[in-house]
Formats: sequence, structure tokens, C-alpha cells
Amino acid sequence: MPRRTKPYLLHAGYHPDASPDFDRYPFNIPAVREIGNIDFHPNVTFFVGENGSGKSTVLEAIALALGFGPEGGTKNVQFRTVESVSPLHKALRLARGVPKPTDAYFLRAESFFNVASYMDETAYTAGYGGSLHRRSHGESFMAVLLNKLRGNGIYLMDEPEAALSPSRQLAALSAIDQLVLDHSQFIIATHSPILLSYPHARIIQFDGSGLSEVAYEDTEHYAVTRDFLNSYPRRLQQLLSEGD
Repeated sequence: MPRRTKPYLLHAGYHPDASPDFDRYPFNIPAVREIGNIDFHPNVTFFVGENGSGKSTVLEAIALALGFGPEGGTKNVQFRTVESVSPLHKALRLARGVPKPTDAYFLRAESFFNVASYMDETAYTAGYGGSLHRRSHGESFMAVLLNKLRGNGIYLMDEPEAALSPSRQLAALSAIDQLVLDHSQFIIATHSPILLSYPHARIIQFDGSGLSEVAYEDTEHYAVTRDFLNSYPRRLQQLLSEGD
């Protein structure tokens, strides 16, 4: 089956009636100021950047604007354990393509435990192949990819590599490709150079100057990882000898 050539989610930008205060969080983050410059790839769009660059904040806002709950899961999962959602989603307008996706999921690493607990409490575990709490953190992430996501969907993921070993990240890459071949679209915030290598994708860099599209080999994630692996004895000596 061919990959999608037109995305379910085309573009994210500020609503014409929105009046964000760019002197206050989260609107004072440079990348959040430029959110109107995001055009989504029909297959996979990656958000990359340092901690605090705004990638997870923007992903959360897009998820909430699409109708997901702040903790993640399907759109039917609408609980929240803390009041930490930024107001950004209220200022967004999303441009959507046709046809509409028939499946959707928001996987958020930091609150996935809460979603797993909610699934157990509501006795809705069959779609995941059983209780997520009876597996390791990484196995439960893979259960979402392999069992829960059905294709023809839009899937948002915030740092899915957090619980995955390098070999499981490779398995996740394969699972993502299978879902892309089944007409799915992904938006993924990640630090993983393994996941970022996926070829049918657009990489959006979040940094102090705002947003920009970058090639895989131009990402800091690729450059730092490659440099360290190619010369790790020297790098370790530089890093660990500073206090001697």
C-alpha cells in the first residue's frame, strides 16, 4: 500500500482571533512565536531541540486542539492528574485534510503510567493485548505501536524512545513504517537519532531563533552521537578529566 501523499493534519497556526501575550509563557518561547510556520509531512514530522525549546509544549497544544486529553491515550481518555496544561491550544487553528483519519492516539512518555492505570481501572485492556502494567515500560510502549494503533490514523508521540532500548527503537522504527504504509501520519517529539533517521519525514528544529527545517545529518542529535561513537575514548577523557 502506498504512503499518504497528503497529510491528515496540514498546518498549525494561530487563530486569527487569538491575541497571545508574547511576553508571557509559553508564547515567549521563540519556537512558539513561530508556530504558524509548521507544515506537516504526510508521513512523519519530527520535532527536535534542546530541553525547554518548546517542542513538547507545541506537541501538547496540537494534541489538545485535536481533541486529545492532556495525559494522552485515545480521544476518549480525558482525565488529568495535574493542572499543568499551557493555554497555547486555545490560540491554535489547525488546517486538516481529507479524508478524516479513522484512528488516533497521543502517546506521552511522562504520563503513560497514568494512562495505563486508567486502562486497568476501566477494564479496557483488550485493545492493548492485556494490562500494560503487567509488562515493562518499554514493552507497554511497544504494545501501543503493535496492538493498539490500527492504521489510517493520526498519531502524536512525545519522546517515545524514553522507555526503549536501542534495539527496541529499531523495532519501533519498523512499526512506524508499517503504520505509515497503512496510511497513517505521525508527529513525534524526540531526542533519538535512531528514530530521526526515518527517511519519509520532515525534521523541524526548535531553538532560540525559532523554527527551521533541517536534514537528518545536520541535527545535533546525529552529529553528537556520531562524534561520540567514533571517538569516545578521547571524548570521555575530555569530559571526565576536567576535575583532575
